[in-house]
Amino acid sequence: MTDDTPRPDWDAQQLCAYLETLRSEANIAGMARFGIVTDRALGISNPDLQKIARKAKRNHERAMALWNSDIREARMLALYTAEPKRLTPSQAQTWAGDFNSWEIVDTAADLFVEAGLTALIPVFARDEREFVRRTAFAMIAGAAVHMRKEPDETLIAFLTLIETHACDPRNFVRKAVNWALRNIGKRNRACHAAALALAHRLAESSDKTARWIGKDAVRELTSEKILNRLKP
Repeated sequence: MTDDTPRPDWDAQQLCAYLETLRSEANIAGMARFGIVTDRALGISNPDLQKIARKAKRNHERAMALWNSDIREARMLALYTAEPKRLTPSQAQTWAGDFNSWEIVDTAADLFVEAGLTALIPVFARDEREFVRRTAFAMIAGAAVHMRKEPDETLIAFLTLIETHACDPRNFVRKAVNWALRNIGKRNRACHAAALALAHRLAESSDKTARWIGKDAVRELTSEKILNRLKP
């Protein structure tokens, strides 16, 4: 990257124009191989976008404008530069309605958790749209890791949602459900016991997707590495 990188006083239009100068067709092709939607992509890596975000600083109004640009990199930059304390449930739901790629979902999920919007988890889980539903379980996965002060009961309560949607066969949902179950199980001994019990139940399910989720979670949660980490 050149020295003319963004400044905090740049507006959304200036940032988008700058992003356009970094377009890489080779990188776009590479992103597509990882299942990233590239219809409106410029091929800028997330580490480079994070560097740009650090220079541009947080600006909530500008983040809203960046999101509306419909450019993949501008939307990632919006997520990196939004102000969590100012993000409302309504804004989060509006953004979720635009989700079309797993990496956008997972980045947004971290922001939503940081913003304290976990009340939206059951709302997103009920939504039939694949990427909105994934958001719920990506948020659970993130909350299990980052919300250290949250009572175990809060995370264990999410196991009901995991069980309810464990039969959703869509690729990006089932992987997120599995991720959420494993992350809860790795949180501590109490969460491990509850998550492992669910994993065993799912592993015996007659449903193919639930069975895959359960078996994979059992395999990780009973691994020597995890068991050693959870020892008192």
